[in-house]
Amino acid sequence: MEVKSLDLERKNRELAAILEVSRLLTASFDLEGNLTAAMQALAGLLEMQRGCVFLLDPSSKEIRIVAAHGLTKEEILRGKYKIGEGIVGRVIEKALAMFIPNIGTEPKFLNKTGSRPDKEGISFLCVPIIFKGEALGVITADRIYSASRGGVDDDLRVLEIVASLLAQFIALWEIYRKTDDRRQTLERELRERFSLPNIIGRSEKLQGVLKTVQKVAETDTTVLLLGESGTGKELVARTLHYQSARARGPFVAVNCAALPENLLEVELFGSEKGAFTGATERRVGRFEAAMGGTIFLDEIGELPLVLQAKLLRVLEEKSFERLGSSKSIKADVRIITATNRNLQEEVKKGAFRNDLYWRLNVVSVVLPPLRERQADIPLLAGYFLEKFNRAYRKKVAIAKDAMDELVQYPWPGNVRELANAIERIAIMAERDIVSREDLPHGVFSFSPQGGAAEHSAWQDDKGSLGAEVQSLEKQRIIKAFKENGFIQQKTAAALGITPRKLAYRMKKYGITAASLK
Repeated sequence: MEVKSLDLERKNRELAAILEVSRLLTASFDLEGNLTAAMQALAGLLEMQRGCVFLLDPSSKEIRIVAAHGLTKEEILRGKYKIGEGIVGRVIEKALAMFIPNIGTEPKFLNKTGSRPDKEGISFLCVPIIFKGEALGVITADRIYSASRGGVDDDLRVLEIVASLLAQFIALWEIYRKTDDRRQTLERELRERFSLPNIIGRSEKLQGVLKTVQKVAETDTTVLLLGESGTGKELVARTLHYQSARARGPFVAVNCAALPENLLEVELFGSEKGAFTGATERRVGRFEAAMGGTIFLDEIGELPLVLQAKLLRVLEEKSFERLGSSKSIKADVRIITATNRNLQEEVKKGAFRNDLYWRLNVVSVVLPPLRERQADIPLLAGYFLEKFNRAYRKKVAIAKDAMDELVQYPWPGNVRELANAIERIAIMAERDIVSREDLPHGVFSFSPQGGAAEHSAWQDDKGSLGAEVQSLEKQRIIKAFKENGFIQQKTAAALGITPRKLAYRMKKYGITAASLK
């Protein structure tokens, strides 16, 4: 009866120890900490004098102790074996458990740690840690047996179960380590890519922008980016994010002009199941997706008034609700906005809320158009040319006379237009050196003849450069409108802008189908 009671007590202790090891291994991804805690939990069960977890280094093929119970730091550092060396090395090599009844009489037991000055009477158990047929390491235990404290079969069975748990944990830890290393590499690359030195330009106006960006990047303040289309507002927004304390969080960009007005609220704030016809499941909005990071609201001037009120609440109360829900969600996001509109004029017209404007305009950064930073054009052209030469396996260079033409052109499409022009030059060039005469027809998207032929038009003294650019834009829209049968949707697609942007520009220039027919 007493034997059965002792047996039941041992079984309970075994189960408790296995459950505790399982709990400890899932507590975190701290390899050495979790393995050490697991060995300490086993010590009470097996009455181990010592216990170790050895892991195999795949590159050096060395087997070393990573966690131990009953050993000093110096002894742990001495515990290193090669595959096939000693009992530990043989268990790794054969992937089979071994039991040494008395290490004092076993010549293959090397005692490299020096932790057993008197080896006589000590038994040694060594079990491989195997995952998908691959030996990752071994778990060992020193034990002095007595008739009343179970036998070696019980201990081996428990160690094999624990070894299986260790194998799962080590395999998951390895995946976690590689993923974390990759994440850190990507974070470093993003920080380097979106760092201030990588914003190309040495002009005084751009340097002023970079100085402001450097000051506000580390803060959590709201930033309003102002400037024409193509001046690099999203690049600056990304730089603000990746140079901030939120760099490890998401960067979510939303073009407010590209989304239909009836879908914009759901896109930004999400919706609950059943909030409207067709809402068959909960939808996470962009603000939720940006939690812990930054949300970039481009073309903020296109935001409808009803959504301006909701955005104002996010800025003031740091919370919002999904469509169809009354539950507030804390908005742990930094908000960066951008527009090419004059928001003060929009406020006067009643198209933009005055209170929202001042909440957004905590810090404003005005990005200069490319025509105001001519000194940067050769640098940008060189950067884009190198990029496209590499992409298309070309060796194209731009001669001085051609570069002079690029510098003098007003670039109404700014950096984006310059990039497109250089890409076309790289693709179409028939010679390695592109001169003024080689500039392809139509390389400048707002120039009817292209190349140097329109040089005089760019410097027309009859009006300001801004007026000239607007005139060119108006003519381009009229031409596209006629070519596409006065259909706004097709015209917008042909111009590469959204229907809402086209409608705004048509209203601005007084363009209607009736006036053109």
